[in-house]
Amino acid sequence: MLVNLTSLRDGERGRVVDIQGGLGLLRRLESLGIRPGVELMKVGSQLMRGPTIVKIGNSQVAIGFGMARKIIIEQKR
Repeated sequence: MLVNLTSLRDGERGRVVDIQGGLGLLRRLESLGIRPGVELMKVGSQLMRGPTIVKIGNSQVAIGFGMARKIIIEQKR
């Protein structure tokens, strides 16, 4: 099932399928290691549209709510 990153629950894993944004967003996420085909796990998020923390490989990064909303994930079952 395809959902955006903010819809994943803490601890759920998925694969990045698409990023719905412009070139600037694509480059910023690429620098963080987030691009189509990459598997990640949502570690947690803050309440009220705060940042979302994801684990990619051995690294953890925080992504703002607006950016996380544009990352489309295929959930692992």
